[in-house]
Amino acid sequence: MAKCTVVDHPLVQHKLTLMRRIDTPTAKFRQLLKEISLLLGYEVTRNLRLEDSTIETPLATMRSPSLAGKKLVLISILRAGNGLLEGMLELMPSARVGHIGLYREPQTLAAVEYYFKVPDDLSDRPVLILDPMLATAHSSIAAIDRIQEAGARDIKMVCLLAAPEGVEKFQRAHPHVPIFTAAIDEHLNEHGYIVPGLGDAGDRIYGTK
Repeated sequence: MAKCTVVDHPLVQHKLTLMRRIDTPTAKFRQLLKEISLLLGYEVTRNLRLEDSTIETPLATMRSPSLAGKKLVLISILRAGNGLLEGMLELMPSARVGHIGLYREPQTLAAVEYYFKVPDDLSDRPVLILDPMLATAHSSIAAIDRIQEAGARDIKMVCLLAAPEGVEKFQRAHPHVPIFTAAIDEHLNEHGYIVPGLGDAGDRIYGTK
């Protein structure tokens, strides 16, 4: 699918299989999500801008590349997005962090906002939106609408799993925002869950069911 990158690295796929298993305990699920988020972060940041500067090594002076511009922003869609955030911050400890609180209205599955706190200068920074599941895409679309209102221009969506219906809807709403995911599954069920999926990501991260 256009602008949708499936990160098919063997370690990502192996860890995802372990996460899918119904008997994977909460602590292991969290650890695997953290490990996968590091690998997804590596892929989604491969085109960050670099600039050369002069440095001293123990042996010589040289020109060497470093990240250019302002630090990127990681925006977690609460609550499950925090599971991806932990690993991303380990990879990018200087990143700025924002949070968007959204929940799905049970009848319509529409996204309802209850919290919004992000850095002020989004227009000057690359922004990664984090949410493990791109299912109906209502939450992701609403989150990107909101951060665009706040000035963000360079945006990427990072998720663990996606449904074809969600990807299609997301791309219609935001055709210029790339998606990075570990897998695109078969379909959504009548309750808006990804099948075969891995269940409710938030419940499995936090052990609430």
